Amino acid sequence: MLGKAKLLETIAGKNRGILATELDKQAVLSAVAQLEDHNPTPQPLNALDKLDGNWRLLYTTSQDLLQLDRLPFLKLGQIYQSIRVQTTKLYNIAEVFGLPYLEGIVSVAARFEPQSERRVKVDFERSIIGLQRLIDYRSPDDLIEQIEAGTKFKAIDFTITNREQQGWLEITYLDDDLRIGRGNEGNIFVLTKVK
Repeated sequence: MLGKAKLLETIAGKNRGILATELDKQAVLSAVAQLEDHNPTPQPLNALDKLDGNWRLLYTTSQDLLQLDRLPFLKLGQIYQSIRVQTTKLYNIAEVFGLPYLEGIVSVAARFEPQSERRVKVDFERSIIGLQRLIDYRSPDDLIEQIEAGTKFKAIDFTITNREQQGWLEITYLDDDLRIGRGNEGNIFVLTKVK
């Protein structure tokens, strides 16, 4: 538990990594590695009840995500990753806000396939980028329900066919409310389960 508290304290105030200095990043990496050494779920893909559900991003080193905060007149809001183990689906949803009526959403739907007890291959299938008002965005669950129903949104909504948009994610720590993952581009993701 000490390691978990230390990691949460280390990432506090870093705005998911946007405000992290190089020194901060090294401290986070150290805290992550210490916590990974004490993973209570060494085979996370066998603990589907813990893995399934909605997760909110606390910290990442992924510049693809963090650069959303650099868009003109917009700021990065919450970022969610929703895992649906029954359908082997994964949904990344980033909320952006700024000028009134220009609140946006950037979402990617993917399918995952277990490769080992800790690693999944991720195949990105669909991307949706648009204004929250135009797509009637209310919550991650509501958006996912619409995506799964086949809704075509009034947004930039396209199928991803580029095989370069595929990757893998290794779950290196999982408990009832915290998950750490490492991606194929060397990025770290620290998420908390949304109740």
